[in-house]
Amino acid sequence: MAASDAQVMELMKILKRGTPLAVAALKVGLDPKTARHYRDVQKLPSELVKTRAWRTRADPLDASDVQCALDMLADAPDLEAKTLFDFLAERHPSRYQEGQLRTFQRRIERWRRERGPEHEVFFAQAHRPGEAVQTDFTEASSLNVTIAGEAFSHLLCHCVLPHSNVEVATICRSESMLALKQGVQRALFCWGAVPEWHQTDHSTAATHRIGAELPADERGRTFNAEYLSFVDHFGMKPRTIGIGASEQNGDVESGNNALKRRLHQHLLLRGGREFATEEAWQAFVDQVVARANAGRTVRFAIERAAMRTLSVGRTPDFVEVTARVTKWSTITAKAQVYSVPSRLIGTVVRVRLFESRVEVWSGDSLQLAAPRAIGKSPPTINYRHMIWSLVRKPQAFARYVYRDAMYPTMTFRRAYDALVAASSASTKTDLEYLRLLHLAASTGQSDVEAAIALILDENRPARLDEVRQLVTPHAVPVLSMAPLTPDLRSYDALIGGAT
Repeated sequence: MAASDAQVMELMKILKRGTPLAVAALKVGLDPKTARHYRDVQKLPSELVKTRAWRTRADPLDASDVQCALDMLADAPDLEAKTLFDFLAERHPSRYQEGQLRTFQRRIERWRRERGPEHEVFFAQAHRPGEAVQTDFTEASSLNVTIAGEAFSHLLCHCVLPHSNVEVATICRSESMLALKQGVQRALFCWGAVPEWHQTDHSTAATHRIGAELPADERGRTFNAEYLSFVDHFGMKPRTIGIGASEQNGDVESGNNALKRRLHQHLLLRGGREFATEEAWQAFVDQVVARANAGRTVRFAIERAAMRTLSVGRTPDFVEVTARVTKWSTITAKAQVYSVPSRLIGTVVRVRLFESRVEVWSGDSLQLAAPRAIGKSPPTINYRHMIWSLVRKPQAFARYVYRDAMYPTMTFRRAYDALVAASSASTKTDLEYLRLLHLAASTGQSDVEAAIALILDENRPARLDEVRQLVTPHAVPVLSMAPLTPDLRSYDALIGGAT
């Protein structure tokens, strides 16, 4: 085995102490003959390497072809070596084969090092304690977490203090302003302190593009009024990174992948990715983040001392709009349709849009709480709001625009299909099914669904009378017992009384 520079350097040190050569060679793991050679020449192995100036085989690449490729590369530096090699192989198929690709790539790499274009230089920055909090959204669906058995599509709002790298991660559904407020507020109240700046990328939550009439490269972005109001509430100053310059948000950008790797590893240790509720998953995330922050306490103490103490309360984490309930018992809020109880038809309600849920208020009374629809979600229709009227107008069911919402689970869809297959009268079939749905709304969906499944498993259509009989609790007869007349004579005998 060849000697290394470190071994020879250690050998020289030992020999200078007067140690015999054989003993010194044994200590550094060298053969005595090898040790004697380096002792005599007094040079390191790297200094004895001779540069070979000749080729051991003929150049497999034609010089004129290589020069042609280099000329093309000079005109278009973004060309890849594989693309150039394929170009040469098409021109000279008998001259170039796939086995020569690596040789060609090394030739191109050497040209890039010697004559290639200059690269952009990035400059490491020193972070002042307490200067800023960096915020970014990162996709977390790849963690394959499930909530109550269903895949959970979500993001993480990640906040990092660059000096100490102390972080807070908050579950969210989108990169909205509400999600930003929720994540940043959660971080600030966790730290109990406020930095000078809040730094984010050019997300639409914080900024919007201006100057649509200008050329694309001259358009700028300005802060949204709601975002400015939010950071001003906490006494922070807003700033963004350059467009396309994610490295300026480097701490949180690099921390995104580190955070998800850490979560992935702890999920493996946990032995499962199923959580009962979203709150349980958030608690798990907080636990993992707290373990990571435990090793950053010294630098965080310095950063915490440089920040202002948090002295204001939370801002509302919802947006409130008003909406009139239509005759279809629906409202529209932020371009999303939701059904509401029919008793509210014709009234104006207040709709509170949280990041992950929506609340409908009439006066001071909460009328509805439901998951919030995001993006191009279908209308959020609850069959319980419609069934009381629909069961009285069964003919409307055939072409009802929200008909699909009237099948709350696949079992109910199977029940309807079985009724259709067993009857030729569509109106009677619709009425029979709507009565089943009415029973589910009146009693309990899970009990009705279980009864329907039991009947369908016997290859019979589920009829209302049979389902009602299965879900209606049967009265249990109360056993009659003779009056109990206690006999106290044995007790009197026990205490020595009269017999």
